[in-house]
Amino acid sequence: MQCPYCGTPDSRVVDTRSTGDSIRRRRECQKCRKRFTTYEQISEALLIVKRDGRREPFDRHKLLQGIRIACAKRPIAMTDIDRIVDQVEEHLFSLGKAEVRSEVIGEIVLEKLRELDSLAYIRFAMVYMEMEDVETLQGELERLMKERK
Repeated sequence: MQCPYCGTPDSRVVDTRSTGDSIRRRRECQKCRKRFTTYEQISEALLIVKRDGRREPFDRHKLLQGIRIACAKRPIAMTDIDRIVDQVEEHLFSLGKAEVRSEVIGEIVLEKLRELDSLAYIRFAMVYMEMEDVETLQGELERLMKERK
């Protein structure tokens, strides 16, 4: 690891801690003796197969943005949104597949949002399920109301 202060590529690890989805390492430069912190995250190549057959790399930020839009102006903490994204990502990588259909992601997100906030669930479902008319939306609302009872 290159020292951010003097540029020397030689450093030693002083402390290592797990921070959930990454590893935090405290390092000390062998030349200038200054300390700095690095974060390591496991990066696996996961392709998402879209409905039209296109393949694109999994993008955590894109997933986060989609969920944030559905949760906009709702009393939902950012930590809850981050938790959903973490759970989805963890589930996808636990499948051990190189490619995952986008429908799998959508279903997981819908399940998590249904538990968290019904309006955010409906907002996400409208885009995910491509609801183009009021009747489809009404049917989903009725199904959601039956589940609540």
